[in-house]
Amino acid sequence: MPELIRKKKKMSSFEMIAFGFAGVILLGAIILMLPISSSAGVVTPFDKTLFTATSAVCVTGLVVVDTGSYWSAFGQAVILLLIQTGGLGVITVVASFSMVSGRKISLMQRSTMQDAISAPKVGGIVRLTKFILQGTFLIELIGAILMLPVFCRDYGWKGIWMSVFHSVSAFCNAGFDILGTTEQTFPSLTGYIANPLINIVIMLLIVIGGIGFLTWDDFCTNKWNLKRYRLQSKIILVTTAVLILLPAVFFFLSDFTGFSMGKRILASFFQSVTLRTAGFNTADLGAMNDSSKAIMILMMLIGGSPGSTAGGMKTTTIAVLILNAFATFGREPETEVFGRRFDNTVVKNAATIAILYFFLFFAGGIAISQIEHVALSDCLFETASAVGTAGLTLGITTELGLVSHLILVVLMYLGRVGGLTLIYAAISVKIQSGAKRPLDKITVG
Repeated sequence: MPELIRKKKKMSSFEMIAFGFAGVILLGAIILMLPISSSAGVVTPFDKTLFTATSAVCVTGLVVVDTGSYWSAFGQAVILLLIQTGGLGVITVVASFSMVSGRKISLMQRSTMQDAISAPKVGGIVRLTKFILQGTFLIELIGAILMLPVFCRDYGWKGIWMSVFHSVSAFCNAGFDILGTTEQTFPSLTGYIANPLINIVIMLLIVIGGIGFLTWDDFCTNKWNLKRYRLQSKIILVTTAVLILLPAVFFFLSDFTGFSMGKRILASFFQSVTLRTAGFNTADLGAMNDSSKAIMILMMLIGGSPGSTAGGMKTTTIAVLILNAFATFGREPETEVFGRRFDNTVVKNAATIAILYFFLFFAGGIAISQIEHVALSDCLFETASAVGTAGLTLGITTELGLVSHLILVVLMYLGRVGGLTLIYAAISVKIQSGAKRPLDKITVG
């Protein structure tokens, strides 16, 4: 008989991560309800603040009200704080307060921090967390300074706030913008489609935030000596480069044909980079052809990299699945790359995550399409954006009803926290047994 192991009274690290994100979302939603948070000084309905807070903490970028015109300076500051908390991770932020206050970090807290930032081991986790915090604020500051001349030219002293907000939003892959006005809502960065400085700075912030904190650590430790990088960092860098370059080339050939050469290149690359779950756009996504939209859906589902500010299935997940497919084609007994091999557990986890994300994407899209009687293709784009925490939309977000918004809220939460995290957090009983079932064969393919 298998022995049942009761769950400990203390919460597991996965439960802490799941409940931590939920708690910050709820707190943010309540604060955004206050009259001081809206520019009109009115109480905002809870369903709207819940959607906004979830989108901010889960660094998605989908919104039901225009961030620039609806929210006051206080409300925008709250949203920015939620974005920063969600980008760094709730556990990382809590740990930073503990370190600043001089409190000793317990072994349980270190283990939770390890799971939160996908670190390979507990040892050195405090040093790594300090490195992440310092690096984050430095990069966001540099990004804000670089964009300052453009935003100050266009908005005067308000340009300082514009630069800070968009730098943090881009680095955290959140996609929130405050460029909207009562006359022109939800503009994103379309007004800067031909501005090289804004395009390049935003793209760099998105990529740096989306490649993962461990990749930063590798770069700072080993500089350009790529051979000494972790296997994960090598896979992330190669996969990220491929997933940016290929869609950019496709967009260049199939869209933006009426633009000048420079503007066409910028638009193609920006729309490709923003699919790393960033949520900004400089072009009208609705005007892009159906093939491009299909590619965008797939890229949004893949998302960024583990231990980063981005969400989605993760670049390593799709890389492991593709490498495993090549190993199967070549009849190799194990999956190998860069002179290293994967454990079969990694392949199983990757397959599980991919199936989970595709199920949520399809189920959510079909549900919204049936509820709202909207074209399924538009709904699938919306749900891919939500579960991949990408924040891009074809313009239907504000037109959806309460139930559809709640579906998107759940998808954004699941996409940011991570499918396996929630699965592990939900498991209250584990079964341990030394016995194995009889082995049998099944044909696939």
